[in-house]
Amino acid sequence: MSGDRPSPLVIERILRDRAGIWQQIVAEGDLNALTGRMLASSAIALACYGAVLGAFHSPLMALTSALKLPLLFLVTLAICLPTLYLFNLVFGARLSVRQSLALVMVAITVTSMLAVAFAPISLFFLITAPDYGFFKLLNVAILTLSALVGLRFLTGGMQVLNDHGLLAPEVTRTQADAYAQVNVPAQAVPAAVPADPAPTAAPVAVQAAEPVAVPAGAVPAGAAAAGSTSNGAAATPPVSAQPSGQPAVAAFPPGMVPPGYGPVQRPPVRRGEPTQRPASMTLLYIWILLFGFVGTQLAWTLRPFFGDPGQDFSFFRSIDGNFYAEILRTIANL
Repeated sequence: MSGDRPSPLVIERILRDRAGIWQQIVAEGDLNALTGRMLASSAIALACYGAVLGAFHSPLMALTSALKLPLLFLVTLAICLPTLYLFNLVFGARLSVRQSLALVMVAITVTSMLAVAFAPISLFFLITAPDYGFFKLLNVAILTLSALVGLRFLTGGMQVLNDHGLLAPEVTRTQADAYAQVNVPAQAVPAAVPADPAPTAAPVAVQAAEPVAVPAGAVPAGAAAAGSTSNGAAATPPVSAQPSGQPAVAAFPPGMVPPGYGPVQRPPVRRGEPTQRPASMTLLYIWILLFGFVGTQLAWTLRPFFGDPGQDFSFFRSIDGNFYAEILRTIANL
C-alpha cells in the first residue's frame, strides 16, 4: 500500500493509519511484506531495550540481553500462535494463519516500540540511582505497561475483523435473515376482503384456523373509517355464536387484521450486529492470559536479563522458583 513506511518506521503507519492496517489484514493484501517489516522493527527495538537492561551488570550482559529479549517475544509467539489459530477455527472463525500472525505482530510491534521509547528513562535511572531491586521493578513495570497497550491494539484489530464477519459469520447471516423476515413492508400484507360483502344471518366460524377475537361493541381507534361502506353505513364484522351468558365476539378469518389493529411491532434487528459477543472474542481474552503466563515463565527460563551485580556473568541461571515469587521478594526487599 502507498501508505506503508519502510522498516523500522512501520510503527508510524500503525499509529497514524490504524484503520488502514486493519483493512489490509482483512483483505490479506501484501501481508508477508507487512509482517516482515513488523518483525524486523520489533527485533531491533527489543534488542536496543535489552542492551539497556543488561548494561546494569556488564557490556557482555548487555550483549546477551540484546539477543535474548527479542528471542523471548518470538519464541512466546511461536508457542501461542497455533493455539489462537485453532481456537478460531473450532468456533467458526475464518481467520487465516497469515491474518492471525499479522494481528499478533501488530501487538508485539507496538509493545517493542513503546519499550524502546522508555529506554532513555531506564538508562537515566541506571546512571543516577543504580539500585538493582529498583531497576528491576522499574523495567518490569515498563514492559508490563507496553504489553498492555500492545494487547489493546490486538483486541481492537480482532473487533474490526468481527465487524467484517470473519469471527462469527454464522451469527451475522442469522441476524441478516431475521432482519429480512421481521421488516416486511406493510404493503406486502394483503387486506382480507370477504367473498360475499352482503351480511349473513349467522356465519359459522371456521374451525380449522383460530380466529382473532375482539370484544363486541369495543371499536378500536380508527375502526370507523376502516369499517365504513361505500354508502356510509358501518360494516359490522361477523359475530361468532357464543354460549349464553358470555359476551359475543367478532370473528375474523385468518390473515384478516381487525380494524385499528396493525401488525405486531417487533424491535428491529440491525444487519451485521450480533446479539452477543462471538466466542472468538471471548477466547481471545483467554489467549491473552495464556500468552502472558507463557511469556513470564519463558522470561524466567531465559534469565538473567538484568544481571545481579553481586554474581558473576552467566548466560543462563538454574531454574528455581518462579517469576512472580521473585517479584514479590524484590518488593519486600525494597
